[in-house]
Amino acid sequence: MLISKASNLVCPIDGERLLLHEKQLVCKNGHSFDIARQGYVNLLPVQHKRSKEPGDSKEMVIARTEFLNSGIYEPVANKLTEILITQLSDNHSGQPETCLLDAGCGEGYYLDFIFNSLKLKNSDNKFSLIGLDISKPAIAVAAKRNNQISWIVGTNRQPPVLVNSVDIILCVFGFQHYSGFSKILKTGGKIILVEPGIDHLKELREIIYNDPKITEAPDFSLAEENGLRVTDEQSLLYKTGINNNKQIRNLLLMTPHFYRASKTGREVALRLQEIDITVDMEYSVLEKI
Repeated sequence: MLISKASNLVCPIDGERLLLHEKQLVCKNGHSFDIARQGYVNLLPVQHKRSKEPGDSKEMVIARTEFLNSGIYEPVANKLTEILITQLSDNHSGQPETCLLDAGCGEGYYLDFIFNSLKLKNSDNKFSLIGLDISKPAIAVAAKRNNQISWIVGTNRQPPVLVNSVDIILCVFGFQHYSGFSKILKTGGKIILVEPGIDHLKELREIIYNDPKITEAPDFSLAEENGLRVTDEQSLLYKTGINNNKQIRNLLLMTPHFYRASKTGREVALRLQEIDITVDMEYSVLEKI
């Protein structure tokens, strides 16, 4: 596998292509963006922020990194990789380069997992991989994880990427902005979504909520309005145990459940020394038509 840095990034201010100049990305109108010491680029202008520090906090990023590195969600990453490889072999063979974008990549676990899986295939295919997240702390950690991937601070709502230049978008528990996704996808390009299923973490939810809500089925009506259609749906269900209080705390802190839980339920969960959990994932593949 041949990896190149992304060459399809655009200026978030005027939409012009960005070119590398020394340690900056610069557009033809003179807007410049420094490449951080860790290797990532911040393409999130102030006018696109909805808060001072958008996205996951440093504490959430640390918790998620420690939890994911434990391997508990490795089957989730394996299933995602299997689906991706199927899509690549069915639709993207023979291209000079394939661009993969992880929209809402967090601290980079899933995209790095895919990178290493593709690398093991020993093919001559050329790829560029882009990890995009609105959280600067998350991207800083991702850049340390793998310096061959292009890591970008930016939004799924307005991805700083050239129109019609991406082959596959991954969105793992991310915020789905179908208009932004459709704009940057090539015709025939795919989106692979991973979302929690109805039973995901049901044991934890029963502890932290007085009245746990049922997870609703995904609604793809907005996707269809933006020229996307569902072509495949798969699921993954398994049970596992966590016998470490630190990892239980990490699991709770890395999800929105930490802030939504009742005070009593959160306190009970944070004292747990072990818990059996259900991992329930829904995978959907959408195609730009």
